[in-house]
Amino acid sequence: MSEGEARIRFSIGTEQSGKADGVFSNPRGLAFDHHRRHLFVVDCNNYRVQVFSSIEDDACGGEFLSAFSSFAGSPRVRRFAFDNDALLSPWGIAIDHDHDRLVLADSGNHRVQLWSLSEQSFLSSVGQRGTHLELRNPLGVAIDKHHDRIVITDTYNHRLVFLSSLDLSFLFEIGKHGSQPGEFFVPTGVAIDHDRHRIIVCDSFNHRVQVLSSIDGSFLFEFGSPCGSQPGQLKLPRGVCIANQGRIIVADTGNRRLQAFTHEGHHISSFECGSLGEPIEVAFDEHRGLIAFSARHQVHVIGANQWLADTFTWLPFRYRDAPSWMKQAVSTMTMIRSLVDESVLSMIPNELLFEIFSFL
Repeated sequence: MSEGEARIRFSIGTEQSGKADGVFSNPRGLAFDHHRRHLFVVDCNNYRVQVFSSIEDDACGGEFLSAFSSFAGSPRVRRFAFDNDALLSPWGIAIDHDHDRLVLADSGNHRVQLWSLSEQSFLSSVGQRGTHLELRNPLGVAIDKHHDRIVITDTYNHRLVFLSSLDLSFLFEIGKHGSQPGEFFVPTGVAIDHDRHRIIVCDSFNHRVQVLSSIDGSFLFEFGSPCGSQPGQLKLPRGVCIANQGRIIVADTGNRRLQAFTHEGHHISSFECGSLGEPIEVAFDEHRGLIAFSARHQVHVIGANQWLADTFTWLPFRYRDAPSWMKQAVSTMTMIRSLVDESVLSMIPNELLFEIFSFL
């Protein structure tokens, strides 16, 4: 067992592909819903999305909750008779809390679908196969909440497409096939750094990550090139997410590892996935400090602080997301210290108590 494997909190799925609930066939996109404490997993080859508990409490982390997809039939039949709400090889997923919906990259149908987050029911779709104002196997989606936009990696058109999150109208596109700054060669994962108004894109076949302005899409800087296996180098990166402090976590697929970078693109650390396989997508839960990544036919979840120091800190508004044993411990300590005037315990803030008990 590698050092990375030893840090796994819990895993979902089995080593073999399957169609049963809680089992995957090539899981791809991941999204944490901190409001409901759920983890959404795009089950690509089963043409569905599965929903799991993301609570690390009472051994229920990774518990299957539900699945949704209206697809029925083979991909061959699907190409000739597709329904608006059917999925074919879905990949990326993003949560739009402001509009209570999920946004899915329906890659095999060359479009983007919107589903109700609370009802898990189909709402609408946009896109079709093509090049001009159309899509070709989109793989990544992200929500730019500050500018009311949906950002799509239009993968095999080698560009980013921007839609209005209000009415799904086309806004603009950036990029073309190439290796120069602002050009792409099979872009895949995409994430938004809202604090810095940036778009982070895995430029997969250029073996790099590009950082763009979320205001107008202009190029800012890149990191990860050339293709290699040394710290900070990338090989076919597929997925990306933003952790606390703007840290950029990349699924360095070809090197079978996750890599973490500062918001300026400087390498911090690598998480070796070992026999778990090549990581495809990665997601961060800022409310519980969890990192999930998909590899082969499983999804693995680790604690952010188990890998990256100071990636996650408890804040008062996250109290409700703590495991019950930690809540009980903090509540007990709070009660005790309230009874003892001017004691050392009475001077410890709740946030520090969370930090102390998170390491027990």
